[in-house]
Amino acid sequence: MRAALLMWIPALAVAQEGGPVEGVLPLTLKHAVEIALTPEGSPRVSLALETIKQAEMRKNEARAAFLPDVEASVNDRRQTTNLRAFGFNFAIPIPGLSIPTIVGPFSVFDARATASQTVFDFSTYKRFQASKVNIETARTDYDTTRNQISDQVARAYALTLRADAALDAAKANVDLSQALLKSAQDQKDAGTGTGIEVVRAQVQLANDKQRLVVAENDRRRAALNLLRVMGLKLEAMVELTDKLAYHPVEIGTIEAALADARKIRPELKSQQERESSAKLSYDATKWERLPSVGASADYGSIGSELVGSMPTYTYGLSVRVPVFDGGRRDARRIESLSQYRQERTRTRDVEQQVELDVRLAFDSVRSAATEVQTAQEGAQLAEQEVAQARRRYEAGVTNSIEVTDAQTRLDRARDNQINALYDYNVARIDLATATGKIREYVNQ
Repeated sequence: MRAALLMWIPALAVAQEGGPVEGVLPLTLKHAVEIALTPEGSPRVSLALETIKQAEMRKNEARAAFLPDVEASVNDRRQTTNLRAFGFNFAIPIPGLSIPTIVGPFSVFDARATASQTVFDFSTYKRFQASKVNIETARTDYDTTRNQISDQVARAYALTLRADAALDAAKANVDLSQALLKSAQDQKDAGTGTGIEVVRAQVQLANDKQRLVVAENDRRRAALNLLRVMGLKLEAMVELTDKLAYHPVEIGTIEAALADARKIRPELKSQQERESSAKLSYDATKWERLPSVGASADYGSIGSELVGSMPTYTYGLSVRVPVFDGGRRDARRIESLSQYRQERTRTRDVEQQVELDVRLAFDSVRSAATEVQTAQEGAQLAEQEVAQARRRYEAGVTNSIEVTDAQTRLDRARDNQINALYDYNVARIDLATATGKIREYVNQ
């Protein structure tokens, strides 16, 4: 599937190569989201992936404190030494003997391997645990980014569907106005109509043509916005295969939706992981007062030259006991505790925001569904009114004012229906995002 998408993306943006786009390619919501979620799509995906890599490397840095640190060195030097600088500034009470001021020159060759190992450092271990939690946080943030991009693409796709529907409605209004103008002209030519009715029909046609121009511009703007959130070149031309429609769904209970959100929402998971990381960082700072134990050893060969050098070694343990550092550790401990409290507060805030998102989206879906049904009934009645007014006008029972009024109400009813359908689809997107199921919504 990924290979197919990678072949599809260049076709969408032929203009990227410098030439014009030759055709319009069909685009479903699922494909739009899949394109946006590829590294070649939205740059936010690549940024989130790089954040994961950085977190993994920081974990490796923290883990390095528990692995041996091995070094090798070779030192070959020739030197002289001033013994007076080391305190040898006295006379020997033996005739003929004296301590020279300068010793040398002499050669020293030393080839040696050195190793050190942390044996016990509880504070460093806590920091390593925090670094592992930070990786999970970065991965959860990546899921959050993918959900946010899916939400943005779905909204932009719905907005483009709305623009398509508005454009179709504007074209239908122009067609109706042209038909009514022809009818008014025919009646005038037959002597049963008046000039004012023709002018009235021409005014209505001009108004509808103006609204058609506005609808065409809105469609172009919506398409450009969709391409932008998908991460494609703005020269690409796409045609949406879906239509703005009403698909009734069973949304379940608010309790089930809240349970899903608390379990699935990556934003909440990410914040909970940040709280855990802050707690581990606080523990690491708190346990800096504990002694730490380290081991070190070296082995090598030393002499005046390579030939004739002798092997030597050292090994041992060291214990570091913090005594007083001017209050630096206490300051870090209080600071990390404050950061931990901040993260706990943020977690509670995110939990409340998640619940609010679900409740608002839940109510919006139910309200929008009722709105759609009402708008559909209004559109059907408006169409019937226009049809009856046209028959009455063509039969000479009434004048064109009744037709124009009916046509105006039909325009308003169509706009209401389009807005209701758009609101319903956006409400479903809101609910899917609020419960953490936006990817499931996209893949339907």
